[in-house]
Parts: sequence; C-alpha cells; structure tokens
Amino acid sequence: MPSLTSHALHDAPALIETVFPVQKVSWEAKLERDSGAGQILPALGSYWKGRKPLILVRAIVLGCLLPCTDDAKADLLVFEKLMGFDRDGLARRALIQQTLKPKDIAARITLDNPWAYFAFNAKNCSLSSDELDALKFPVDLDDVGLSIRWDRHTSDEQKIQLIAEALDTYPDYASRAILCKRPEELDQEWLYAPIWSAVNKHFANLGIEAHSHQELVEQLGILRYGQRPRVGDSFCGGGSIPFEAARLGCDVYASDLNPIACMLTWGAINIIGASPERRAEIKQAQIDVAAAVDAEVCELGIEHDFKGNRAKAYLYCLETRCPETGWMVPMAPSWVISKQRDVVAKLVPDVVNKRFDIEIHSGVSKEEMQAAEQGTVQKGRLVYELNGVFYSTSIKSLRGDHKDSEGRNHNRLRAWKLQDFKPIADDILQERLYAIQWITAKSLNEGSRPITFFAAVSEADRRAEHEVESIVAANLAQWQADGLVPDMVIEPGYNTDQPIRERGWTHWHHLFNARGLFYFQCYRNRSLKHPSLAPELEALFSRVIEWNSRLCRWATSSRHENQVNVFSDQALNPFFNFAVRGLPNLENHTVAKTAKNSVVVENSFELHCCEAGSIVSKSDIFITDPPYADAVNYHEITEFFIAWLRKNPPAPFDQWTWDSRRALAIKGSGDDFRRGMVEAYTAMANHMPDNGRQCVMFTHQDAGVWSDMVGIFWAAGLQVTAAWYIATETTSELKKGGYVQGTVTLLLRKRPAGDKAGYRQEILPAVRREVQAQIEQMMHLSDSMAEQHGEPVFNDSDLQMAGYAAALKVLTAFTHVDGEDVTGFTLRPRKKGESTVVDAIVQQAAEAANSVLVPEGLPATTWDKIGGVQRFYLRMLDMETTGASKLDNYQNFAKAFRVEDYTAVLASSKANAAALKQPEHFAARELSDNSELGATWLGRLFIGIQQVRDEVEPQTVVQQISQDLPDFLAVRQNLVDMLRFLEAKCSDTDTREAAELLADRLQNLRALGQ
Repeated sequence: MPSLTSHALHDAPALIETVFPVQKVSWEAKLERDSGAGQILPALGSYWKGRKPLILVRAIVLGCLLPCTDDAKADLLVFEKLMGFDRDGLARRALIQQTLKPKDIAARITLDNPWAYFAFNAKNCSLSSDELDALKFPVDLDDVGLSIRWDRHTSDEQKIQLIAEALDTYPDYASRAILCKRPEELDQEWLYAPIWSAVNKHFANLGIEAHSHQELVEQLGILRYGQRPRVGDSFCGGGSIPFEAARLGCDVYASDLNPIACMLTWGAINIIGASPERRAEIKQAQIDVAAAVDAEVCELGIEHDFKGNRAKAYLYCLETRCPETGWMVPMAPSWVISKQRDVVAKLVPDVVNKRFDIEIHSGVSKEEMQAAEQGTVQKGRLVYELNGVFYSTSIKSLRGDHKDSEGRNHNRLRAWKLQDFKPIADDILQERLYAIQWITAKSLNEGSRPITFFAAVSEADRRAEHEVESIVAANLAQWQADGLVPDMVIEPGYNTDQPIRERGWTHWHHLFNARGLFYFQCYRNRSLKHPSLAPELEALFSRVIEWNSRLCRWATSSRHENQVNVFSDQALNPFFNFAVRGLPNLENHTVAKTAKNSVVVENSFELHCCEAGSIVSKSDIFITDPPYADAVNYHEITEFFIAWLRKNPPAPFDQWTWDSRRALAIKGSGDDFRRGMVEAYTAMANHMPDNGRQCVMFTHQDAGVWSDMVGIFWAAGLQVTAAWYIATETTSELKKGGYVQGTVTLLLRKRPAGDKAGYRQEILPAVRREVQAQIEQMMHLSDSMAEQHGEPVFNDSDLQMAGYAAALKVLTAFTHVDGEDVTGFTLRPRKKGESTVVDAIVQQAAEAANSVLVPEGLPATTWDKIGGVQRFYLRMLDMETTGASKLDNYQNFAKAFRVEDYTAVLASSKANAAALKQPEHFAARELSDNSELGATWLGRLFIGIQQVRDEVEPQTVVQQISQDLPDFLAVRQNLVDMLRFLEAKCSDTDTREAAELLADRLQNLRALGQ
C-alpha cells in the first residue's frame, strides 16, 4: 500500500457530480440487458426483474469515488479506461468477441504490409503472385476472391492495435461497442493491464499507485473517508448494487424488508461471487442432490414407460361439465402441441361416458394445424362441437361470477382446503393429464442429444399419475409439518386475488400439482441435509420452484416447444392448460450455472432483513434503487417463494423474518409512500459521514414521481448535486407501447447545517442562472471532446437532465420555502391535481434548460418566441438528425414543453424506433385550428408546405398565410427561420424544396418592403 494522506479528498467533488459519459454507460447497460441469460445474477432467479445493470452500478461506484481535477477531459478519459470504454479497451473486447473479422479490418484500415500480420488463402483469388505480394489495405477481399486470417505469429497486442484502427472508422460508440464482448465477460487482469500506468500518472499528486480496481478503490476510500469505502443499499432487491460494489473491492452493507431479496443478495455475494473452489463444491452438492432425487424417482418407476422411454414434460388441461349437454369438456385455448413437428391433440367423443378422449397426432397437415389453433376456450367462453352442433358457454357463468351488495367479487368455485392438492369430484373445474412428451430410451442409454416424441396418455401413464397422487396424499400433512411443502395461506392482493378468484386456491401449495409437490419436497429434504452448503442449496432451490407450477404455460412456436416459467411476466396467471417438467427437463434449473470473472474479493459484507428506515450501520456511500410509482408488487409475488422457504431455514437465513410483511412494505405512490421514503432516506442520511454521498436510481413513468422523489430527499436533509438519465431498459413482448426506458440517477449530499429560508420569486432567478451555467459548462466540454475524439459526450436529453439537477441543487439547499418547512410540506397529504412549489420549479428548470438548448440552425430569437408543441417538434426533429429514436426522449421533452398529446405528432411510438410525422404526412384534421399543432405558426407552415407540394401557386400560399396570421408582419422573419430549419432537417426532398420556396418568397417580401 502506498503512503496516502487520509481524508485528503474529504471535500473534493466527485467525478459523477461534474461529468459522466452517459451515452456510453447507457449503451453498455443496454448490451448487458440484451444479453438475457448472459447476465450474471439472474442465474440465482430471473423472477426478480428489477435488477439494475452491473455496468451501471460499477460506473456509479467509481464515479462517486473518483475526484475531479482541473482537467475534466483527462478525468473523463481515465474514467473510460477504468470502465473498458476507451479505445484500447474496446479493441481488446472486440478481439475476444471475434465479430470483427480480418476481412472487415482489411476493408477499413490503411496498411502497407498486411502479410506481416495476416495469412491468406489464394485458392479462388484473381490476383497474381506479384499482385498479392504488393497488396495494400484497404481492400475489399470479396472482390478479388481472397480470404485471410490472422498469422499465427501475430501477437495479441499487434491485433489489438489493428482492431483499434478499424474501430476508429465506425461512426459512433454504439456501432463500435456492439462488436465487443461486455467488460465483465473478459479476464479482468488482461483487459485492464494497460491502463494502470496512465491512471497512476493522472493521480500521481495524490500518491495513488494501483494495479487493479480493488487497489484503486481502497486507496480512493482512504483518501476520501480514511478507510476502504463502504457502500450501502437498504433496498437491495436482487442484489446487483451490493454485488458489484463488493466485486470492485468495497465493504458492503445491504438490507431489505423482503427475505427473498436478502437471500438473492446473500447468494450474489456467496454463490456467484464465491471462489472457484467454493463454486465447485456448490455445484457438486447440487449434482449429488439431483442424482439422489433422480434415483428415488427411477426406483418408483413414475417417469418411465414399459419401453424405457422417460417423460420430459407432462401436459395438463382443465375440464368442466357443460351445463347444456352434461358432457365433460377438456379446456384449452389451443390444441397445438408442437409447431416444429406439427403435433396436435384431437378430441374424440366418448358417447358412453359423455366425455372426450384426447388423441395425439404428429405430422398433421397445415389445415389440421390451423384447425387445432382454435381450442375449446375462446374469448372467455367454453366452445366445442358435438354431433354437428356448436355449444358456447361463458367461463364466468360456469364459475358463477357475481358481485355482492358491496361490489366484491364472488363465484361458485369451492375454496380448496389445506389438505387439497387436486380438485375433488364435485368441483366445477377438474384437471386431467392429456399428453406426455417422452425422451426415447435409445437416446437416454447412448447419452446422446435427447430425441423426443409426443404421445397420448395410456392406462400405464394414468397408474403412474395415481401413484404420485397417492404418495402426496399419504405424506402431505407430514411434509407441511416438516416445512418441506408450503402450508401458507394466499393473502388477497393486487396480484394474489387472481388465483383465488379464478381457481378457488387458498394456499400456496395449491399452485403445484402432485408431481411438483413430490419433486420439490425431495429436493428440499436432501438439500437441507448438507449442513455446510444448506444456505447455498436453499438459495439455488428458490430459482427452481417457478419451473414446475400450475402457472407454467406450455409454449409452442416454430423454434420453441417447452414449458415456460411462472414469472415470465410479473403476475400470477392461472392457465386452462399447463405443463410440468419431468426430472431430466428440470435439471437445467436445479444445477445453476455461474459466470467467469465474478469472484468477490475478501471484504466486509453485512446483511440485514429489516425496513429501510431501521438501518443501524454506517456507510460512506448509499446507492439505492427504491420502489416507485410503477413498482412491481414484490411484497406479494415473492410470497410464492416465501411459502416454500419459511420453515426451518438454514443459518444465516434463520435470522430473518420469513414473511413479506406487506403492511410495512413501501408501496409506490401516495402519502404512505412519501412518509416511508422520507423515513428511509433520513435514516441513510443519518448513517453516512458529512462528506458521504447518496445515489438514487428510479425509472419514472409518472411525471408526479419527480415531485414526490425530490420532496422526499428534500425532507430527508439531502441536497441534489447532479442528475443523469441512463437508458437501462430494453423492449420485449412484456413492454410494448409507451414505456419509459431510462433510469434517472440522482446524486445527493447532506444539506449544510442550519436553516435557509427563501421565497419563490427569489429562488426562480437563481434556478435560471444555475441551469444556464451548468448547461453551458457541459456543452463546452461536449464540444471539446467531439473535436478531439469525434463524438460529443452529451446529447440534448443529458443536458436537459443536467438542467433539472442544477435547479434542484438550488431548491434543495433551502429548509423553508414561502414560509413553509420543507419536511411538513413533503409529508402533507396531497389534493388531486394540486401543483406544488417543486412542480413549479422543476418546470422552470425545464424551461430554463430548453431556452439554452436551441436546436442547431434555428436562431435563438425565434426559439424564444415559440413554445409548447412547436418547440417539441423542432427540438425532436433536430435530435432525429443525430440518430436519436428512443421513445423516452420524446416523453421527456413532451413533459418539459407541456405538450398535451405528443403522440399526435408521432409517426411511430415504438420504444426504440420512435419518429415524428414529417410535414407532408399530417392530415387536414390534425392541422385544424382545434388541434394543438394546427393553432400554431408551425402548423400553418405545414399547411403551406403541403399546398406547395400540391402545386398551389406559392404567391397564393403566402397570401393565405398572411391572412391567417393577424401578426404576420411582426412574425414574418420567425416564419422564415422556421422554414429554413425545416428545409435543413426534413427527410423528404420535395418537402425541403417546398420549405425553401416558401422561405424565399417570405424573405423577398421583406426585402421588397411589402
């Protein structure tokens, strides 16, 4: 350890409070999200959806520790080296990814002696030997039929240099980073080996001498706090913040009210972050448990047929008696079983028993596949054909859905009892096994890739099913008493009402059929008998539970045929047909995979299961991702797991309260939310040093959240110092539509001691000055970096967010505003539609920021005279020319400009491909005086452009504009400015020409003095 001056950086601003490479962090966060199963922590349980990307957490931790120097550009470049975002880091990442091929490099770089680095295959080459010897890059090798590869003598460092030159030819960071491995996927020592001399040189005056992130973090901690930095997270959730902070070398404090969150965080550190030797022990224990369960199942013979084939998946459906015919009718939305192999189920009437047999047919025709798509459940109705007659009955009427006098939902479904695990004879909704997917005995015996087929259910299969049910019936009460199977009641709630209402299930074990209950008690029974590894096996077991429930749908597509886990969405949806996996199909989930490069270095890790306001340990930096307005109801859905794990948990899990404690959970909006959050952040503020920092991340879909969150921090004695907007979320089938895709990242410090009172009329001018100074400083840095490195650091959204932060920095410095104490103001119940001082000042911040952010090519004088939808359209048109297409940009600026309906001017509202309507595409009604846009100057210009495109005489168009605008002479130059802007920015040639023609005519009127 070098000689360091303790607390030398005690009062130094943190890098993240001044500069942050938002666009690069956003792109890297997106790459991590898009990697799906390639992410590290979901191996413990993908059901926790809200984990923030590890790369974002790493950036925040480093940003909070690194100091600012007098050279902001150098600070930024060092930070990018530490993140693997710099030129050399990208080249190293691209080398390992191997997406950038030698032939791609040949086409992009200048190289006089390529054969010093590459070898070639001239088999189909059109060049002579002499031409080959004289070949220079760049060259399109496909044109000459030449293939090349790296020469075996070319070193990695030589390759990295050439790859870096090739990457330099790509237009922006995104197009380079997509060719690279993510930093966390690479050997950390190798990736960062070249950076330490530059890092140490940059911080030489501080005495820093580091050769790893862990060493640097510890030294920075000593310089700031006199010790290795301690990072706290009192809403630890899925554990990404404590895990990444620990991996960087920080000491860690973590807490959460929810025991499942605590277990996931514990698992992140102790399983994912375990040493290779410990992980090998854990994996072997998992294999041993799985083998023991497999041996028991094989001995019982409940998964094999008489040929030795073994079940991979069991397909079940509900069944009900039709009130019109008295027949028992199987229920499923579709009878397609496999689209890959054209497998369907067909209903065959059994007249004697007034029910349907179910046959399985493979390799059916296209017409039969289409017919099978229409199952017996369609649009909420039971629909089937019998003897040429179609019958249709509402599912709601079958259940007897109705409301009581107080508006509460009821039906005729029997409430299942504690000892139930399947329907009883008189239940309205019965259940039957209708198909099995088998793995052939031959492929099992040969150990080859499993070969499967689907078959109808035989008598032997039914006997095996009854055998499992008999075992469960005989042992369920004892298993529940021993804590191996749930006996916990399902409490009503937003998510939990559905299984109660739609199936009559009352206890959590009702969500599992006999096979699921039998398999899982086997796993738990054996896992808990490994005392030295019991907590690891228990944590890993939690990820398996959601893979064999009655809430697991059977999914078929051209690429996929398998059962899908419960929390493929964030609800508890019962299905009319579901699937249960056999053990061979479940093993992928019982033995968890762990990632490379995820070892957590030896450090202090403290974990508590408690409310956020009840923390007792100090941290230098708190980084939190709290619940907010659109939060997932984890306090409800995690009861699915708590029910299994709450009895006899191994140490250290036995120290936690195994209950969701719904009443104590901070829920995403309202007065209770604000009070709980103020208590939590006050506790954190009280448990950090005076030079400590807090970073709060929240994804805002509700404009009111801004006001609430700021008021919370204000009342907690914290002052905003910076804000950044990071694109962290990706689109999926679960997130179609207008979802915000970014995370607001607020930086806060303790507010200086003492009271500071102010009034709105004096605060607002100070806000405008601070906003303008902040944005101008950032614009200068961004322009400087663009000149030096080819692309700016910030885009307009970043600058807008910085404007908010600057305003909030001014506002949150006060303890009293307009004579009112801020704590009392924050905790006061809100009236619907009430506008607060925070709302007003945030809006002022937006207006101040946007008055500075004049679109390129539009005079500031014209920008100052327009507002609302006009500013929004021109600002977004300018941003689109830079390639911006994320919907959240449009949402943010629409709020800032107070646009009533921004979607009215959009041609596309796709999350990652949003776009404005071009002037020629607006309909007449959209430009009428009654529309938001039509009543503006810009709307009138759009009409004029459309008329010119339709070959209306330009002079007539100009005359009409002058008549429509009473202040035409006063605003004529502003109209010309806007038309010139449209001429430069619109995508359609005819529209640009029409804008140019109109601008010329209006300009000539001025020149002629008319």
